[in-house]
Amino acid sequence: MLKFDLRTKSKEEFIDITAMLRKAISQCGFSSGLCTVYCPHTTAGLTINENADPAVVRDILHTLHKVIPDQDDYRHMEGNSPAHIKSSLLGSSCQIIVENGSLVLGTWQSVFFCEFDGPRHRTFMLQLISG
Repeated sequence: MLKFDLRTKSKEEFIDITAMLRKAISQCGFSSGLCTVYCPHTTAGLTINENADPAVVRDILHTLHKVIPDQDDYRHMEGNSPAHIKSSLLGSSCQIIVENGSLVLGTWQSVFFCEFDGPRHRTFMLQLISG
């Protein structure tokens, strides 16, 4: 397992971690199997989506705000219930096939670390499984 550190800069942001994953896979000499990426935080998550047009990330965050408003009848005393809900919807892990030492992603796809309660120091993990 490999562990990565991130420093998020905003309350909410998507950070493209694809290059970090590619570099780690290359440095390990990993050829074929599965790459599992895991986020151990309850107010952050992971997703795979388009990275060619930054408006896509903006649209995702905008829609999440409409569906999960900052102020509602939340009971969690820390005041970050919207971040917990968004994290649950996006999920805490993603899995990508690795073939010939490369992530098998679509032309426009990238892997994003999704911050919903920043700025914070965050971590995520990478596990490679041969196959």
